[in-house]
Amino acid sequence: MGFFDTIMAPFTWAVSFILSMFHSLLSALGMDSESGWNWTISIILLVILIRVILIPLFVRQIKSQRGMQIIQPEIQKLQAKYKGKKDPVSRQAMAQEQQALFKKHKVNPFMTCLPILAQMPIFFALFWMLNRMRQEQYQQDGYGALSPQEVQSFDGSSIFGVQMSDIFLPSFQADPTQWNVVFLAIILIICMVGSQFFTQKQLMSKNMSEAAMQGQFAQTQKIMLYMLPLVFVIGGVNFPVGVLIYWTATNFWTLGQQWWVIRNNPTPGSLAEKELNLRRAAKGLPPINEDKTAKAKDDKPKPTGKHLGQQAQPSKKKRKKK
Repeated sequence: MGFFDTIMAPFTWAVSFILSMFHSLLSALGMDSESGWNWTISIILLVILIRVILIPLFVRQIKSQRGMQIIQPEIQKLQAKYKGKKDPVSRQAMAQEQQALFKKHKVNPFMTCLPILAQMPIFFALFWMLNRMRQEQYQQDGYGALSPQEVQSFDGSSIFGVQMSDIFLPSFQADPTQWNVVFLAIILIICMVGSQFFTQKQLMSKNMSEAAMQGQFAQTQKIMLYMLPLVFVIGGVNFPVGVLIYWTATNFWTLGQQWWVIRNNPTPGSLAEKELNLRRAAKGLPPINEDKTAKAKDDKPKPTGKHLGQQAQPSKKKRKKK
């Protein structure tokens, strides 16, 4: 076993165990154990299980993203304060003030990308496993939690004549070209990239406050809007079909999950919040955050009619008539 095989062993074992469990379950329900659709659905069920487990991280991600949007005006003031100052002392002072700002508002920028980072071991484990499936050693001894029969079934199964370990680029460069692999991979890459782009576009167009639409945060979101799909296109031509299925299903889950959050729990001050309040008004319901606004008004001191302070005049005493 090589160095990277040793590093990936815990993750590949976990992924292979979950796939084996779902494959056995679907087979017990009547699906052909040798069918590629059995393994395809097993991969999709793997996605669902992982994303359900990651829901707490997703909630923290949403809170961190909103916190970053809320403090954007203060970050912009901080950037204006140190604009043009490139010396180490100013940079260190700016970093310290920025960290103090994050701490004050309990914001962690790292949390905004934690869910996708948490999925990367699963992604690499599936990628690593599919690249090993065709080796005779693993077809005889099994791989991870998969038995030799399951390894052979997984590697030999196909959908539309395409096996799970087939890859776009080698299939396109083959002589003759394996067009069934090319066409299926293109469709999956388009779905994967399109869902990723629409997810980011939906976030920017509907769930960002006016303050967050300006400054460095907005620029970062615009870069992600175009860079992430490009990364998926470049990587997609080198991913096995099984990995493309996994990541496409993941992106569609993210799209649906984010749509639900934006529709039902939008960022304060965003277009999605205005749309939600319009829907609530049509149903005769009060707008969201109205209770907080009313409470803030109630907490203000009510006028007493008396003029207090340094300029207050002493009350006059009534004089008795002589």
